[in-house]
Amino acid sequence: MRKLELHWQIILGMVGGVLFALAMVQFDWGPKIVSDWIKPFGNIFINSLKLIAVPLILASLIKGVSDLKDISKLSKMGGRTIGIYLITTIIAVSIGLTIVNIVKPGSSISEETRNELVENYKGDADSKISQANEQKESGPLKALEDLVPSNIFSAASDNGNMLQVIFFAIFFGVGLILIPAEQADPVKKFFDGFNEVILKLIDLIMLAAPYGVFALLAALVVESPSLDLFKALGWYSVSVVLGLILMIGVYISLVWIFTKRKPSFFINGISPAQLLAFSTSSSAATLPVTMERVEEHLGVEEEVASFVLPIGATINMDGTSLYQAVAAVFIAQAFGMDLSFGAQLGIIVTATLASIGSAAVPGAGMVMLVIVLAQAGIPEAGLALIFAVDRPLDMCRTVVNVTGDAAVSMMVAKSVDKLGEPKVKEWSDHYKTSK
Repeated sequence: MRKLELHWQIILGMVGGVLFALAMVQFDWGPKIVSDWIKPFGNIFINSLKLIAVPLILASLIKGVSDLKDISKLSKMGGRTIGIYLITTIIAVSIGLTIVNIVKPGSSISEETRNELVENYKGDADSKISQANEQKESGPLKALEDLVPSNIFSAASDNGNMLQVIFFAIFFGVGLILIPAEQADPVKKFFDGFNEVILKLIDLIMLAAPYGVFALLAALVVESPSLDLFKALGWYSVSVVLGLILMIGVYISLVWIFTKRKPSFFINGISPAQLLAFSTSSSAATLPVTMERVEEHLGVEEEVASFVLPIGATINMDGTSLYQAVAAVFIAQAFGMDLSFGAQLGIIVTATLASIGSAAVPGAGMVMLVIVLAQAGIPEAGLALIFAVDRPLDMCRTVVNVTGDAAVSMMVAKSVDKLGEPKVKEWSDHYKTSK
């Protein structure tokens, strides 16, 4: 018998957790059973995600930067590729922050439910709020000063110092490019293997996702048996999806402006890769189809596609970055935290840099969200609020990631005069020709 797909397992776990909790709250002893015997498994799942965050950043980022191989490539095609990727990521995060601040999905949670949430995670929340207040009182260049770690092992011991880990990973990757290839190869092979191990660990962790979601949702319903929380989740999901749709609109506009190709041409060419991305939630798994569609149906020459798209699968996670921005502010709103303008600028920087190291596999975005939350001083325990709807949103944001890779490849190809006519005509084009 065919095994049920993971996303269906997670949805069943979500529904099962809610139904189980609703049944248990009918008994006086039910909530205690859930808190003592069910909730710990959800906490273990959250801790496993936090455990893998630092190794994931180091492995993915060092591999992604070192795969550029030659610094001189950055002077033209490489520089434009990374520059456009960073710009689109900043746009994506900004769109996410704008929407979540307008819709305010977390603010729809009642004061009673919010107080329950804060009480349940009081210790974690108090420590994070205290750290955030300390950051506000520091000097204007404190953030830049803190970006460079004095000890990488000390920085890696705390997820709140993830920007320092990201800085080290980029710095280390550049160093690998600059030394002779024969000396760099053993180190690169190590990190290639290390990266594969980390991706496999994520696979193993995600196998437990249905059970983790069951435990998290059961505990959440028991501890906050209020419908306004689920209403807030609905508005949160709407905010994320609306932002993702707007981001696809940005890609279409950029392609139209810079390459003069019609929106219908772009969407028709990339739509099969988008559908595969939606079903797999993995831009890495979709990469072969993305390359085929970009080269054969969008007219990007192989030289450009083979350079831009693999880098994009590693560092271009615009959909993930947008989702992280919305999720971070939503969780802050749910906990009654008022994020300052400076804190939200920090989210833009952190989400942009974290997306560079986000692995192109299902579930990695949630791991990266831990980084964004920790850096912004938002309780990581708030992940419990959004994990129920994360899988469907993961499918949607992967579509945006793949669409962004294709759009950037077309713009880079146009800038270096490597954008031609499609090698394979769409059925509609053949029909028009025959007419």
